[in-house]
Amino acid sequence: MKIAYLVNQYPKISHSFIRREILALERQGYEVQRLAMRGWGDELRDEEDVRERALTRYVLQDGALAMGLAVMRMAMKRPGRFMKALALACKIGLRSDRPLPLHLIYLAEACRIVPWMAEHGARHLHAHFGTNSAEVAMLAGMLGGPAYSFTVHGPEEFDKPERLWLAEKIRRSAFVVAVSSFGRSQLFRWAAYADWPKVQVVHCGIDPGFHAVPVRRIPAAPRLVCVGRLCEQKGQMLLVRAVQAVVAKGIPIHLVLAGDGEMRGAIEALIKECALEDHISITGWINGDQVREEMLSARAMVLPSFAEGLPVVVMEAMALRRPVLTTYIAGIPELVRHGETGWLFPAGDVAELAKVLEDCLAASPEQLETMGEAGYQRVLARHAVDTEAAKLARLLNITC
Repeated sequence: MKIAYLVNQYPKISHSFIRREILALERQGYEVQRLAMRGWGDELRDEEDVRERALTRYVLQDGALAMGLAVMRMAMKRPGRFMKALALACKIGLRSDRPLPLHLIYLAEACRIVPWMAEHGARHLHAHFGTNSAEVAMLAGMLGGPAYSFTVHGPEEFDKPERLWLAEKIRRSAFVVAVSSFGRSQLFRWAAYADWPKVQVVHCGIDPGFHAVPVRRIPAAPRLVCVGRLCEQKGQMLLVRAVQAVVAKGIPIHLVLAGDGEMRGAIEALIKECALEDHISITGWINGDQVREEMLSARAMVLPSFAEGLPVVVMEAMALRRPVLTTYIAGIPELVRHGETGWLFPAGDVAELAKVLEDCLAASPEQLETMGEAGYQRVLARHAVDTEAAKLARLLNITC
């Protein structure tokens, strides 16, 4: 069966889970057309992403003229459908967090991809994220494109569901995927009760190649790693304060912040203010192999997030048999078990974060390895990529 995938930006360092899902569907026998708004010129550090870019068709790459021509062709070829889609785009744009002209651009993007999908023979369009890509998919369907579905990850969709018109997107869709039971419950809040059966849980999958490495013993060194974009919602500023509290007690610790982002300057300034240069280092952007090496070199992975869906890095750490220290939010407690596969603590609580850091550092490597093995078994049972892709395939088969 031929289907299309639509993503705002693809490939992307933080979207490797989408690549894994596409490849798993191809192993199921699907022919997947990759469509993205942007991403053709981004720096890529992963060879698999480079290969994916060569397979991806980019909506905005040919500029405004190509977009305008696509709109004109669609308006002339399907005037009735075009006017209905235009009316919906205007209606959304007048009650959205983004200005009306952007929603007219989304309509133009939909006009561009409809003939591409027809050329490919796509019988279904699946978008990732309930933001602009889902809107483009919805408008494409109104223009005569195939039925659509979309995956909601959170937390952005849960922060402004009315402004994103989530209920409308769900109503017009064939089905909607949530990546956790928590995510499904949040979609139930905004979807009409009649649409609840459309919302299904399909977990993000772990790539077997990521964890198919020799088992490495947990080091005795007091090294921890935090993997993620350096931004407000990941909580790294509080993590720096927690490390400061640990160091003040004379407990050895070294934290690696693996990633980069808009708050790097502020985090570096706080590290300097707290005189923690010898205890905290920042890697900047690194590829998948480097992320794996950082995790394997650490006793555990810590993620003090305030807002999440269900973080892929938590799954990856568990797949590498590393305990996880993270917060009681969103879908995380569905995977991480406190005292069994790691530690859970209240989001935003520096004292509790410092306490679980101390507990992890005080644990013997043997105790941590027991936790790591339990985490490995749990994540493989719940997040095997081919198993999860098979769930998605069953939904596609029903709707196509």
